[in-house]
Amino acid sequence: MLEAAVSALTALFDPYRLMMMLTGIGVGIIIGILPGLGGTVGMAMLLPFIYGMDPYTGMALLIGMAAVIHTSDTFPSVLIGVPGSSGAQATVMDGYPLAKQGQASRALSAAFFSSLIGGLIGAFVLWLTIPIARPLVLAFGSPELFMLTVLGLSMVGILAGRRMIRGILAAGLGLVIGMIGAAPTVAYYRFTFNQLYLWDGIPLAVLALGLFAVPEMLDLVTSHKSVAEKVEVTGAWLQGLKDVIQNRWLVVRSALIGVLTGFTPGLGGSVVDWITYGLAKQTVKDREKFGQGDIRGVIAPEAANNAKEGGALIPTLLFGIPGSGAMAVLLGGFVLMGIEPGPRMVTAHLDVTLTIIWTLALANVFGATLCILLSRYISKLSFIPGPKLVPYLLVIMLVGAYQSSRHWGDFIAFLVIGLLGWVMKQLDWPRPPFLIGAVLAEPAERYLWVSVSRFGWSWLTHPGVIVIGLLTLLMIFMAGRISGSTHQKPVDGGGAAAEGGAHA
Repeated sequence: MLEAAVSALTALFDPYRLMMMLTGIGVGIIIGILPGLGGTVGMAMLLPFIYGMDPYTGMALLIGMAAVIHTSDTFPSVLIGVPGSSGAQATVMDGYPLAKQGQASRALSAAFFSSLIGGLIGAFVLWLTIPIARPLVLAFGSPELFMLTVLGLSMVGILAGRRMIRGILAAGLGLVIGMIGAAPTVAYYRFTFNQLYLWDGIPLAVLALGLFAVPEMLDLVTSHKSVAEKVEVTGAWLQGLKDVIQNRWLVVRSALIGVLTGFTPGLGGSVVDWITYGLAKQTVKDREKFGQGDIRGVIAPEAANNAKEGGALIPTLLFGIPGSGAMAVLLGGFVLMGIEPGPRMVTAHLDVTLTIIWTLALANVFGATLCILLSRYISKLSFIPGPKLVPYLLVIMLVGAYQSSRHWGDFIAFLVIGLLGWVMKQLDWPRPPFLIGAVLAEPAERYLWVSVSRFGWSWLTHPGVIVIGLLTLLMIFMAGRISGSTHQKPVDGGGAAAEGGAHA
């Protein structure tokens, strides 16, 4: 294992691959500091550009971007009181009050250092799972893998908490979209309407861009938001580092919770930061200042956010089940590079897996360092008016969408899916379940067909199938309670804080 890890690190330090990783880090920082965007949008924007890349280079680009988004999304959360992504809502609660008190640099420093440590812990846990998971995943057959896809689908279906029915329906609609084109097991085409473009299904990059990016761009154009208060970023970086050292056990605990939450398919995103924020508030001493500018209210969610990526990669790599919307798009990246996530990631493709772990760790180090060094300049980008920014982003997205299949149908699909995404957002329908349903449609159908053809219906009595089935029922119950409690009072409070801060 050690020799393979050293070999993977050596491969990553190839000049071209290192440049791609730094490019991904740069894109991730920009995506993170622009409110409304996130890992799914960033992953979808980069996905078309990995055509022709080898797996090491492509993963360096994608993982480098994904690793730093939850570091740089701290900028708008602290400086202007608007969450940079869904995972940075809790940071607003204490980060923005600290900035208004003239302690913006302290809050940013503490956030960056805790994000760095959390990301490294996430990468380390991911590395530890390889020798542990190898005998487990090798024992998994098609029945167990099918049940894991059911587990993933059941989790994303309840992402919305009190909007559980909408989440389930969105995941079901995603399954239907995912079945467009050729069947995975027989020579049969579904829902193509005699259109050659649909024979291979809707490209994942087009689907993700239209579903997530277009609605955010429309909102940026129509909102005409401007920042009423500009916070100066100066000094006190050492104080933030001291805060992290003084609360080191809070950082470690929050990071481990982030890994566990990320490992559970569908429970990442805006859930993990509220869980860790709430636990920090309930378990630390002298918590009266929480919500008014307590540095621990910044440290806890930021450590968990970055650690979550390491946890989300575990089911994505080893079982082919996306742990989040961004991981769902990452699965598409594997397909484009000819790699099938699953048990072979710890055997035939172990070198690729180790490269991903090294990229995750190094990107956190480089990303946090760049955020600290460039904070004064990066913070100004958050103040660009939406109408001036959106045209440039739309051009990039259109070029990216066309790169999917180089067919004019990409533009039509991009606009149609974008309109659907905008309608879903306006009607408060969750979009991540839709995307994950579309990604899991093909493996779910394939594993079910293979299971039935090999075992009949006796595969339902396999011990692994029964265990995963019971786990699915348990996780539906537990995740429903967690999502219901974290998507009601906390989110409303975060939104109020953000709105109040923006207009203070």
